[in-house]
Amino acid sequence: MNGGLRVARVLERQGVRHLFTLCGGHISPILVEAKRLGIRVVDVRHEVDAVFAADAEARLTGIPGVAAVTAGPGVTNTITAVKNAQMAQSPVVLLGGATATVLKGRGSLQDIDQVALIGPHVKWSTTVGRVRDLDAALERAFALAIDGVPGPVFVEIPVDLLYPESLVREWYGAKGGGKGLAGRALAFYLRWHLGRVFGGADAPQAEVAPLPAPPPGPRGSAVRRATSRLREAERPVLLVGSQATLAAAEIDQVARAVETLGVPVYLSGMARGLLGRNHPLQMRHQRRKALREADLVVTAGVPFDFRLDYGRHIRRSTPVVAANRSRDDMTRNRRPDLAITADPGRFLRELADELERGSDRSDWLRTLRLRDEEREAEIARQASEPARGGLNPLAVCSAVEAALGDDSVIVADGGDFVATASYIVSPRGPLRWLDPGVFGTLGVGGGFALGAALARPSAEVWLLWGDGSAAYSLAEFDTFCRHDVAVIAVVGNDAGWTQIAREQVEILHDDVGTVLASTDYERVAEGYGGVGLDLGPGDDPAEVLARAREVAASGRPVLVNARLGKTDFRKGSISM
Repeated sequence: MNGGLRVARVLERQGVRHLFTLCGGHISPILVEAKRLGIRVVDVRHEVDAVFAADAEARLTGIPGVAAVTAGPGVTNTITAVKNAQMAQSPVVLLGGATATVLKGRGSLQDIDQVALIGPHVKWSTTVGRVRDLDAALERAFALAIDGVPGPVFVEIPVDLLYPESLVREWYGAKGGGKGLAGRALAFYLRWHLGRVFGGADAPQAEVAPLPAPPPGPRGSAVRRATSRLREAERPVLLVGSQATLAAAEIDQVARAVETLGVPVYLSGMARGLLGRNHPLQMRHQRRKALREADLVVTAGVPFDFRLDYGRHIRRSTPVVAANRSRDDMTRNRRPDLAITADPGRFLRELADELERGSDRSDWLRTLRLRDEEREAEIARQASEPARGGLNPLAVCSAVEAALGDDSVIVADGGDFVATASYIVSPRGPLRWLDPGVFGTLGVGGGFALGAALARPSAEVWLLWGDGSAAYSLAEFDTFCRHDVAVIAVVGNDAGWTQIAREQVEILHDDVGTVLASTDYERVAEGYGGVGLDLGPGDDPAEVLARAREVAASGRPVLVNARLGKTDFRKGSISM
């Protein structure tokens, strides 16, 4: 028995199937023992992508994703992904290696105060100081990651807790001892210290993992009040966000509840695809106008942040019913008339049960549907127009939409190209859309695609990359190849940071820092062992994407480098 095996056994009990990592001597026993227990160890090219991959798997399965990284730079490299998981409310367990307990603060290799650094960005963090405490600390980490408002947790494990006791005592013996009183005192101290580190390590440990806490449910009185308001409303609008999808195992029940309510709904974040493609209740365009006309707005897991103009998209006279696991998120910027601190998915289910049958709002639905159809026709017209210097990005996104299979997952990582795709590309079902969330992080693509492909091995994973964001994780094509992950990546290559350039050039009359080269990204993918396809103005997007699907079906990752031109489609759309 060693500490690495203890860690691996807890992961096994918690149902962890994949351990994402970048190797390091501080964590080697965890990786080796996890592999022996049948947990697939997936090594990436940058620690940030290990956490992104764990985040994606957590979102798609409801089980906390796990990443293990080495000490010092290994931990610091994860900060952006950890913060992204915190703001996206995604349950991730990060295991961080650390210097030996006796060397802490003495200038050893990669020794920094990791807990102080990462503490503000996680729900909970701890340092384990004794082997016998490993199981309890890890079990608590998993429980806290999914409790209440989910989020990342951090467990720091010093290296001497992970290796076999006999070997660690041998290491300490080589460092201590010597002649004279000082030498004998040091030897005594080291023996005492090791006794504390390994004391009780052979004591029996609990073999049953704690049951996950059920998501918080709404009070019956609150549901009845929400039902009464909904029955009275003639022009209600429902907004459903990522938090309504946290209970992944119950997602189909949430979708049925939304259908039962019969209210026009706008979906965002992980909730995209909740009702499948082209559902009559789902609206995609002119949300702001609908909210201004609504006589009741119901939000399920949607905060009043910049995406809703801090609540100003809704008239002050319009009553708002909100359900959210976080009361702070629910009441920030705009206080709802009825605030329900509960899991939004459970709230929707209980609301549908209480309502039993929705009211006839065919006129209101017809009005919103007509607007959607008019906007779709306008986008189709714009997609047919030539772009300046390359392919029309709307036409490329339309080709992606036409090529998507029923069993597909979409990973969105970029600015202007991905935002354009969000108007056109439709997830085919629940939990089939992954974007960074409110933090707006560029660079999630490689890790998210890896986690999605492993969580859904039968699915076709499409990675929509902007050319700026692609560079953050393009090296993970090496990981895709080594681990037989057949991702289809489409790079919208317009040779620039276009989302920023739109406003910067318009307002400040300078494109400094926003210009990129029209790089041959397909050749980079080939260099890592994948397949690269060039999609230029003379090519048929449908044919090239069909070829990409064939390559992925054969088991190889493929990158399509789509050479885009410039359009004014998203002019004036920057968000802050």
